[in-house]
Amino acid sequence: MPSYKEIVTKAVIGKGKKYYKNTYTINTDNVPTTVLGCWVINHKFKAAEVNNRIVITGSFDVNIWYSYDNDTKTTVLSKTIDYSETVTVKQKYDSDSTNKDIIVRSLKQPNCINAKEKDKTITLEIEKELGIEIVGDTKMKIAVEEDEEPWDLIMDEDSTERIEKEINESVNPDYLEKK
Repeated sequence: MPSYKEIVTKAVIGKGKKYYKNTYTINTDNVPTTVLGCWVINHKFKAAEVNNRIVITGSFDVNIWYSYDNDTKTTVLSKTIDYSETVTVKQKYDSDSTNKDIIVRSLKQPNCINAKEKDKTITLEIEKELGIEIVGDTKMKIAVEEDEEPWDLIMDEDSTERIEKEINESVNPDYLEKK
C-alpha cells in the first residue's frame, strides 16, 4: 500500500488572453492628404498584480508615412505610444503565496488596422493580443512506493569492449548471401 507525500511546487494557477483594439490620435506638423503606411515596432511591456488584478504597462513605436501639400510631398512621423491595460485573470487554484510571478506574452503583436487623417491629426486603430499566466506555489499529493528499485549492474570498460569484440567476431556478414 503506497503512502502519500505532499510536494510544494510552482505551477500555473491562472491563465488567460485578451484581444485589444485601441484608438490613438497623433498630431502632425502638416495637414495630411493621405496616410501611405503605418508600422508598429519595438513593443515592450511588463505586468504586476495590484489588488487582485493584473496591470500591464507597455509601449510601442509607430512610424506613419503620409503625404501632404496635395500629395506632392511625403514624410514619416515617429511616435512612442504608452499604454496601460488592467485585466482580471481567473485563478484555477488558490495559492497561499503572495509571491506570484506574472508572465505576459504578446500573442499578436500590435498592428495598425486603420488610419484616418483629419485636419492636422491622424487617428490610428491598433490591435494586439496579450496572454497572461500567473505562476504561484501550489501543493501536489503523490503516491510513494516504499520498495526500492533494483540496482543496475555497472560493467567496467574492459568487459564492455570484450563483449563488443565477441559480438563482432561472431556475426557473419555474408549470412543473407548464402541461400
